[in-house]
Amino acid sequence: MEKTLKITNVLSDPTRYYIYQYITKRHQDVTVQEIADNFNIHPNVARLHLSKLEDVNMLMSETKKTGKGGRPSRLYRLSEDVIQLNFPFRDYQLLSKIAMETFVGLGEAGKIALYATGKKFGTEMIEQEMKRNQESDQLSFEQKLHFLKSAATMAGFYPEFETNEDNTKIFFQIFNCPFKEVAEEHTKTICETHYEFLRGMFEALFDSVELIEKENMLHGCNSCSYHALVSN
Repeated sequence: MEKTLKITNVLSDPTRYYIYQYITKRHQDVTVQEIADNFNIHPNVARLHLSKLEDVNMLMSETKKTGKGGRPSRLYRLSEDVIQLNFPFRDYQLLSKIAMETFVGLGEAGKIALYATGKKFGTEMIEQEMKRNQESDQLSFEQKLHFLKSAATMAGFYPEFETNEDNTKIFFQIFNCPFKEVAEEHTKTICETHYEFLRGMFEALFDSVELIEKENMLHGCNSCSYHALVSN
């Protein structure tokens, strides 16, 4: 409870909240000067906001030399700690571990059921986005991409998307894995479930999809990245 109160107190400041939001979308280290420039505040004020976020483990920092001489720069990034605000306390991470152990314990049949469920939830997430926006099934490529971005953001992936010129390939990066803590114990199973979740999202929008994993953050990469070959 004490930690929860500290986090809510830190985020109660609007500037600090938007700084944290900025860093979640930045996908790389930030400096005090970068924050000061983007939020039009003095570097000392920016440093104070960053320090308070670090105090509650929402950020982490390290000092690195720039290679240009002078003092080393302090770089800030998102913490790897899981931040959960629940009133009253709920341990969904424990529940997910219990569910995972159950599926794995059922052998191959359990894994097949798990992957099918992952795909189902990915499909339902897109359908909910479409329903919320009251869109029909006749969507342009731009609308489909918008729903993908919105659903992926809602799922906590911190995504980035790029497309080729003829809109037949989508380059998709995920900078946060919502399942990371469980995946560290069941890497292959969770990653395949995650893959099916994403495939469900894409197949809910496109007639034909080939989803190819290129990088995996659990293998030491900065993100999970995919190429999706699609057709309307």
